[in-house]
Amino acid sequence: MVGIHASRAKGLSSEFEEHRGYAQGDDTRHIDWKAYAKFDRYFIKEYRETTNLKAYLVVDCSASMDYASDGISKFAYGSTLAASLTYLMLKQQDAVGLITFSDKIEKMIPPKAARDHLFAVLKALEDTTPRARPRRPPFSRIWLPRSRGGDSSS
Repeated sequence: MVGIHASRAKGLSSEFEEHRGYAQGDDTRHIDWKAYAKFDRYFIKEYRETTNLKAYLVVDCSASMDYASDGISKFAYGSTLAASLTYLMLKQQDAVGLITFSDKIEKMIPPKAARDHLFAVLKALEDTTPRARPRRPPFSRIWLPRSRGGDSSS
């Protein structure tokens, strides 16, 4: 399966990139014989290599994502965006996975490029709800230095 993302690397593909002069050691299968007939010099056809993308969509499902404005929560917006990106990426034959997290990774779906993978991602998003209360403090509280009460000498 070939993706649609153009790479800077030159390689085998169906999309023609440019001609370059023949150099000793080049594969003769890539000689453009029509250009040789016209210019009486050997030219090599180069093609743009296409690559596949492998991506994870990361969706926050912590309690803060339950905040709603005009009746739509931040989690609903995030889930809709993740579902839309999943659809678009699979349509481009790219592999997409999903990670949902709050104070820890809640669910992780590895990237796949199969069409039916969309339903696995949609089901995971549908089954996920923002956590009412985190099990432990948010990451910022864990990693930020703690102040020592009353100790002003350092």
